[in-house]
Amino acid sequence: MKRLRLVLMGLMLMVPAWSGPVSAETLITSLSNHRVLINSNYTGTSIAVFGAIERDAQTIARATGYDVVVTVRGPRQLLTVREKQKVGPIWINQEQQKFPSAPAYLSVLTSKPIAEITSDQLRQRQKIGLRAIISAPDFTYVRGGGADREFREALYRLKAQEGLYLEEERGVTFLTPDIFRASIPLPATAPPGEYDVQVVLFADTVILASTTTHFELVKTGFEEQVGAVARDWSLLYGLATALLALAFGWLANIIFRRD
Repeated sequence: MKRLRLVLMGLMLMVPAWSGPVSAETLITSLSNHRVLINSNYTGTSIAVFGAIERDAQTIARATGYDVVVTVRGPRQLLTVREKQKVGPIWINQEQQKFPSAPAYLSVLTSKPIAEITSDQLRQRQKIGLRAIISAPDFTYVRGGGADREFREALYRLKAQEGLYLEEERGVTFLTPDIFRASIPLPATAPPGEYDVQVVLFADTVILASTTTHFELVKTGFEEQVGAVARDWSLLYGLATALLALAFGWLANIIFRRD
């Protein structure tokens, strides 16, 4: 028994003393609005993201400061990009690439150029930045020889022209060393649905903390009622639309008919 006690005492001396929990930064974020209403006069808006970085008393302030990346993803949807080729006087569809769950809206706001925030390897692994998200293997079906790369670029180009895919360097502003703000632009073409807002905190190219919150774009008034009828009663909605078009055509023929 005496020998056993001596062994236990030796093991205790070999283990370093525990000095309490490891101190680290805590990221707190909030949105200016969690529900955006879309009506007939809607021409687009923006939502502000506010964030604060809290440190424990034992945490030493970073000498190089902090960086923040805000990534906003809109509702998922199936998208198909087709390659068109001119054959004689007409254009015909050739190959195509499906994007089964691509975000309808995607924006990345950063406190400075993303290449200065973290390494390329970490961006690709953690899908940080617009290019890293679009080039990720799960963004679409991977094809041999990199044949899917051109379709990814085409999707990015088309969405950017619509104002739905964007990356804004210095879109995040630090009001103090520990408090920041970003403004999420929402054009009139942004589709209704739930949007995810991910905020990632960096220091010295390393991820320190991350938070995720949400907001909604919701149709209201007459637009909401029409959308509900088109969704729940698609056959009747189609017939009513066709009959209405015929009625307007007949009425226009009566009004502008020349005797």
